Amino acid sequence: MENPTNIVWHKSSVEKLDRQRLLQQKGCVIWITGLSGSGKSTVACALSQGLHMRGKLTYILDGDNVRHGLNRDLSFKAEDRAENIRRIAEVAKLFADAGIICIASLISPYRKDRDVCRALFPEGDFIEVFMDVPLHVCENRDPKGLYKLARAGKIKGFTGVDDPYEPPLNCEIVLQQKGRDCVPPGEMAETVISYLEEKGYLQA
Repeated sequence: MENPTNIVWHKSSVEKLDRQRLLQQKGCVIWITGLSGSGKSTVACALSQGLHMRGKLTYILDGDNVRHGLNRDLSFKAEDRAENIRRIAEVAKLFADAGIICIASLISPYRKDRDVCRALFPEGDFIEVFMDVPLHVCENRDPKGLYKLARAGKIKGFTGVDDPYEPPLNCEIVLQQKGRDCVPPGEMAETVISYLEEKGYLQA
């Protein structure tokens, strides 16, 4: 859809830099992508908690949670998945503009869709985090029982079973399952927090 020609962006007298100075942090989006069962939501919560304890304001946009409201009208077909991700990215952009560290946690299986999201943000403000956990590990965990349903043919178009997941090629952070050892979510969160500190996002 093209924008109507009769709408104009209204500039605010309080801008992103002003909000960032108030919050003493830099607004951005941390986009956590990976297979179902890879630990995205768990790491998102650990990350939010770790930043909260450091006095930083965050907000989590969880893929399942958003489908309870804003995206409740969307299915899991490819075109609806693209729209689901587009809407979440636009909301994340608003949070980042407010100076908030927004944590988006959703499968987002297609590179093309994630690249469209990245293009919405200034350079450096879209931080892609890949949960690099093998399919067999995710399927063994199966916390929601979805892989079992997909293997039984009761769910169609399930990522990793009968629909592809395209891993990032140039993401900022990879959180990897090391063999059989399960890295604690808090440790993974600290990896992301260290990145944010290094890049200056935890100060104005």
